[in-house]
Amino acid sequence: MIEKSMKLLFAKNNDWIEICKSFGLDYETSCDLVQEMYIKIQLKLEKGLDISYKKHDINYYYIYLTLRTMFIDLKRKGKNIKRVGTEKLRAGQTDIDYEGKYKVILEALDKMYWYDKKVFLMLNQEDESVASLSRKTGIPYYSLYNTYNKVKEKLKKLL
Repeated sequence: MIEKSMKLLFAKNNDWIEICKSFGLDYETSCDLVQEMYIKIQLKLEKGLDISYKKHDINYYYIYLTLRTMFIDLKRKGKNIKRVGTEKLRAGQTDIDYEGKYKVILEALDKMYWYDKKVFLMLNQEDESVASLSRKTGIPYYSLYNTYNKVKEKLKKLL
């Protein structure tokens, strides 16, 4: 049942991409959103969702609502997607000065309050979660969480 439903979904891949493009997304982002939709639908099918319409068709409206919800969620989170074409990556012609940006981040971290810098570095470099760091240090979870997000937002504004 699941395999049959997924095959029906895959057969209409171009339709799903066109729906995403109608939201104002470019082709690559539309393809990414459709791939995420496949994962989401697969998980729901495993839990018993039936997306069939009649015998040999898919419920277009359900897929449309799923894609629209995912698109709205993408916009709500403020995802500004800047892509570098794969041909530029292969040729090594990216427009991003990674070393310069890294130096800017290090300089900004050096100017920050010691506590903010320490929390940010511990959570990033040591691959630590906020909850486990909170348990280890005895510092309240929300204090660490808010500090980390504050530093992350400052660094994002710099970049």
